[in-house]
Amino acid sequence: MRKINVVIKDTLPVMAGYIVLGTGFGLLLNENGFGLWWSLAMSVFVYAGSLQYVGISLLSSGASLVTVAITSLVINARHLFYGITMIGHYKGAGAKKPYLIHALTDETYSLVCTGEVPEGFGKHEYFFLVSLFDQIYWVTGSIVGSLIGALIPGNLEGLDFSMTALFVTVVVGQWIKEKEHRPAIFGMISSIICLLVFGPDNFIIPDMILIIILLSIFRKPIEEGRKA
Repeated sequence: MRKINVVIKDTLPVMAGYIVLGTGFGLLLNENGFGLWWSLAMSVFVYAGSLQYVGISLLSSGASLVTVAITSLVINARHLFYGITMIGHYKGAGAKKPYLIHALTDETYSLVCTGEVPEGFGKHEYFFLVSLFDQIYWVTGSIVGSLIGALIPGNLEGLDFSMTALFVTVVVGQWIKEKEHRPAIFGMISSIICLLVFGPDNFIIPDMILIIILLSIFRKPIEEGRKA
């Protein structure tokens, strides 16, 4: 029980965001004619936040599989880079590894990327529980939103902005928690530069590449700063 309490405490900011975001997703999905089972299936098997919101439009417009595949790749391309940085952390995870890969969302990544594990946990046990609880929050929100949408239809304009709000909340939380701020600063500077150079439709992949280069160059100073 103590371990569960620790995991809930560590994932509390994600829970607050995912319940709201998942509810928004369920509401929007229901408004577009897709009920509870669609909401549940997408949140369990797709589980990709922003892609699920975009997926509502793809489903509603009857997009082809090719369009869905390309859109999914572009939106979630950043996870390729997330995965590279987690190779060491997930090494030796055994049967847990496929799920850890599936459940690596932006917010979960922010919690496990440092590799720090609370006392009393195995490394992969902690990563697995954090990933699982984060997805439970999202699935719960999606179900709630779908049920509410079926009972109380209304105007949902602007609801999809909640995803952006959660990203800001997670960044602020990590800034307060971490002593070493260089990764966050690199991320902000890199994003601004790539946005200006490549534009809003094409900046994500160049941004991820530049961030990885910067983090690789400054890896030792960053690790020393975290230990200080």
